[in-house]
Order: sequence, then C-alpha cells, then structure tokens
Amino acid sequence: MEYISGIDRNQCWISSLEDAIEENNPIRFIDSYVSRLDIGEMGFEYSEPQDTGRPAYAPRDLLKLYLYGYFNRIRSSRNLEKECYRNIEVIWLLNGLRPDHKTIARFRQNNPKALKNVFRDFVRFCVGLGLYGKELIAIDGSKFKAWNGKDRNYTKGKIQDRIRRAEEKIAAYLEELERTDKETESEDQARTIEAAILALVERRTELEGYLERITCGEETQVSLTDPDSRLMKTKDGMSVCLNVQTAVDGKNKMVVEFAVCNQVQDKNLMSPIAEKASEILEADHMTIVADNGYDSVSDVAQVLAGNNIPVVCGGDYEFWYPTTAEEAEVTTGYDETIARSVYIPSRNIYICPMGKFLYPSCYITKKHIAKYGNPSACSHCPKKCTTMRYFYVERMIKKSEFSKECDMSPVPLKKIRILQNKAISSQRKCIVEHPFGTVKHDMGVRQLLLRGIQKAEGELSLTFLAFNMKRALNIVGIKNLMAALG
Repeated sequence: MEYISGIDRNQCWISSLEDAIEENNPIRFIDSYVSRLDIGEMGFEYSEPQDTGRPAYAPRDLLKLYLYGYFNRIRSSRNLEKECYRNIEVIWLLNGLRPDHKTIARFRQNNPKALKNVFRDFVRFCVGLGLYGKELIAIDGSKFKAWNGKDRNYTKGKIQDRIRRAEEKIAAYLEELERTDKETESEDQARTIEAAILALVERRTELEGYLERITCGEETQVSLTDPDSRLMKTKDGMSVCLNVQTAVDGKNKMVVEFAVCNQVQDKNLMSPIAEKASEILEADHMTIVADNGYDSVSDVAQVLAGNNIPVVCGGDYEFWYPTTAEEAEVTTGYDETIARSVYIPSRNIYICPMGKFLYPSCYITKKHIAKYGNPSACSHCPKKCTTMRYFYVERMIKKSEFSKECDMSPVPLKKIRILQNKAISSQRKCIVEHPFGTVKHDMGVRQLLLRGIQKAEGELSLTFLAFNMKRALNIVGIKNLMAALG
C-alpha cells in the first residue's frame, strides 16, 4: 500500500485566491470592517492619493496587515514583510501587495492617533451590537516593558552613587599617576592612566547633567532611550516600563478604553479613564470598581461627580463635597477611621473632614509636593486632626501645575459615605485581569516596540482592537458580525 501523495509540482494548478480562504475565516471580517472605515475621518496620513510623485500604499491595506499580524502574534514589521510573500491569507488580504518593512513600520509610527480612533470606532460598533453591558466597569493598570534598558535609566540615588564611584576611581588613578611620574620608564602607562581619568571626568560631567535635570526639573527619573519610560516595580522585579490603564466592561470582558502614562503608582488614575469610558459608552450611573492601588478619596470623589458609583477594594470613605442648597448638611463631626480630606479641582482647594476649605500654601520642590492648609480655621476648630499645630494636606504634583489661585467662596456641602461592596469587589479580577492575561500571554505583547507614550498608545490600540475583535468573533460569530456591517 502506498502513502498518500500530493499534487505534482510540475502540473498546472488553476485556482483563485478567493478559493483559498474559507467563508468563516476571521480575515474576511478584518477585510470588511476596514473597508467600511472612513480613513480620512480617522486621521490617517495619505488618506487621499497624492497628485504627484510615486504612488503610496493605501493606509487601508497597511491597517489590514497590522490587524492580521496582531491577531496572529506577528508584530515585527520585518516579519510582516515576510508574510506578504509566503502567507496565502496575507496575500488574499492585500491582493498580492508586498510593502517593505520600512513602509510597514512607518505606518504604525506615524498614525498613533488614527489607530486610537479606529479602536474607539470598533468599541462603538460593538456597543450597537449590545456587547457592552454599561453597568459594571473594572479598572486596572499593568506595566509593559518599554524600549529602554535599566542601564539607560537613572534615578537620583543611582546618579549620586555613580558620581561617587567615578570620583573614587579618579582619586585612585591620580594616586597611581603620581607614583608613575617618579618612574622615568613609564610614559606609556602614564598616558593610559591620563586617558582613563579624562574618560571618567567626562562621565562624571554627564552624570552631573542628569542630576541637574532631576533636581531642577519636574521629573524624578531620566531615561535616555525612551524619555517617557520610568523604572517601576513589576512581578518580575524592577524594570523600565510604561503604565497601561484599562477600563473593561463586566458583561463580556471587552476593553472600553485604555490610556498609557509613566506614573509609577495607580493613584488618581481612576477618574480620568472612568470619565472617558462613560463618554464612549454614552452612559452614566455605572459602577466603577478598582483595586486598593487606586485608594485616593479625591479620585473617588471625581468618579462620583461624573454620575458613576465608585468602589475601591478595601476602601471606606467619608468626606464633604459641594452640593445644592436643598441637600446641604450641617457639619457636626466625623468618623475618625474613614474621614478624609478631598480635593476639588475646579476650586483648587481641599475640604477637610470638618468641612473647612484648605487653600494652597506652598510648593516643596525637593519632594514634588504642594501643601494645602488653613491655619485660621484650624485655630478655632473643635476637633484636632493632627498632633501638629495646624492641619496640612500634601498633594504630589509637578511644579508647573501648582498655583496659589483658588476659589474660597462659600458653597453648600453634603457628607458623602462610600463603604466597601465585597460582592462587586470579588468580580473585579475576573473582569479586568482577563484582557491583560490574554494580551501578554496569548498575543505575546509583553514589551512595547515603539518609544514614547503617544506611539505606545498607537501600538496598544492595535493590540486591544485585535483583542476586542477576537472577543466579538467568539461571542457573536463571523456571520452575524458580517451581517451587522451591512
């Protein structure tokens, strides 16, 4: 009995590209979805053909190529170029086009905002299909390794240590040079030592420049390869990363919105992304849940001001907040275990647990903090919030963001109490950890390929767009999605 044999390579084989792709292949949805997009409205470069010069590749085709790549763990522009020659699915998707890797790479680098617009467009498309519940939104952050090694990142302590070591080496070389000068037959050795000292002096000058940038500037770190990246603590130890925040809907664990920043901690990052999620979903009165890394009463208050219900795991809050005259309450006392001072951005003031206004006092450059207080109110206060003479609140901000201008005019206040909701908190991990796990382990996006926050957002737009597409295809099916496109 013979083995199964294939087609004779010398035999003529007549077939079309269309016959090579099955009807339920996901690339058919990628092709149809991208074809319906208004590329100009999304903001892509070269959305209209140029009148002169060599014709460019259509942004629509390059977007299809990247979406296919992120679907199949192919993110490198050089690897995508190879697929254009050997992958029958890519050949079908691009109608046989073969852009070079530089063209492919430039498309992703030059269109970060347009890629974010495409991500949001698909979210709105899925909202129309009822894939978002608009009831429970889970927020969390994850560190993605940036294109910057630890040896190219400097903190204040690291710079001071390197300067000290350089000065010790210079001192040791100078001692050795002094000994060599007494020997008449050591001219070559002396020249070698002098060259080493000169290199160390140049290195020390370079490090002192980095230290001056941190001391006089607003940042606490200096990264040389990717200036936006920062040294952060991850599960695998310290690494130079960017902090990626996501808002995930509880119904189908699909990403509503994401943001990239270089803030080391998650504090005060809940309300901005919750506000964007509400805007995209066109919904309010949603429950916004986050872990205890987002424990900031001012952030919680801003979520509440956006007509949403904040839930922070392990956090109980009591604070005073501006309200209408009908809902105003009289200040009596407070629960010392959960009472907090809350920051009001529109007025640039804090409201203390007794309902008194704290105005901006000063800015401490070395610590990057602004102090807010009201000694006249504290001196007549029946409660004593601190062992110090007066009560002050510290807020970590950049010096350029600090201002002494504030609105101290009277306003009705209402006491707000937000207590833990363990039933909702227990759902948080199941919702928000799912996309990060899939993106990092299944799609292989652990390290960012582009430098800078803006370009990283473009890269992650493709990542989360591909993730949402996969979820939609699994939940609804390709036939129903194709029918929804019309």
